[in-house]
Amino acid sequence: MSRVAVGLTGLGRMGRLHAGNLAARCAAARLACVHDADPAVAAAVAAELDVPWTESFDELLGACEAVAVATPTASHAELSVRAAAAGRHVFCEKPVSLDRATTCAVIEAVDRAGVVFQVGFHRRFDPDWAAVAARVHAGELGEVTLFRTSLRDMTPPDPAFLATSGGFFADVTVHDLDIARWLVVPGAGEVVEVTAHGSAADPAFVAAGEIETCVVVLRFANGALGVIDNSRSARYGYECSTEVMGTLATARVEAPHGHEWRTSGQAAYPLPRDFADRFPHAYAAELDAFARCVRSGATPLVTGRDALAASDLAAACDESWRTGSTVTIKENR
Repeated sequence: MSRVAVGLTGLGRMGRLHAGNLAARCAAARLACVHDADPAVAAAVAAELDVPWTESFDELLGACEAVAVATPTASHAELSVRAAAAGRHVFCEKPVSLDRATTCAVIEAVDRAGVVFQVGFHRRFDPDWAAVAARVHAGELGEVTLFRTSLRDMTPPDPAFLATSGGFFADVTVHDLDIARWLVVPGAGEVVEVTAHGSAADPAFVAAGEIETCVVVLRFANGALGVIDNSRSARYGYECSTEVMGTLATARVEAPHGHEWRTSGQAAYPLPRDFADRFPHAYAAELDAFARCVRSGATPLVTGRDALAASDLAAACDESWRTGSTVTIKENR
């Protein structure tokens, strides 16, 4: 099977990560061309990876059969719709849009175009989470009773980023909400209630009206409970872990530790510094999975509707935090 020719637009941190994977680490996809709002950036990345580049998004569409959109969030929707209208399959970084109506319009547009549309929730493609999910979905865990997950960044982002991030829950917690839906919902039903608490100690976050730490309590349709804790500034390292407790077993995914160094009365092991360190395989795997769907016509593991559902839950968390009340999840919020 020939590899899918993917054109990449947006060469910031995530775009460069995807470019490297498409150029060297994907079995089912290849990097056909790169594009960025800054031509100098596109030219530099193209030279580094020995691929063509272009100043025009329309020219990028002409050089590929699928597009990966890794531009700033505000342009995700427009570029996805333009690509779909040109008959190009689309991999879009999350979120599709910070506006719900716009997200729905994108989903409708890609459906009309009949193209594959996958959203970048990379954790579903991590080997550890995928192995747990397979066993949970096979019924080995029994009935889910408790879901717990943590996502903690080592260092906070530049305060300037906060203005365009969409808010803490849409930017950070949304990943854990997607994992909750993926792991727990098939056996426990959808999330029916969320209660969110947040705090900030950093003056920059306080000034921006933002939080840097949160705890979210979920209630699923079958009565199972979920607890999410997130931090933008854990300081000690990057941590991402999940536990699912059931009536027959409990599954845990912890950060891989690598080597361990032991001295008198002490054992230490390195921690990843960020998401790129923790998920190198997942980011390549999600692009390979996308390419395989392009070739087979199969439905992606993460659809636009999955992204919309996670965004709806993130919006409910934000509402709960701001109002200090538990929010009941209504269908098609």
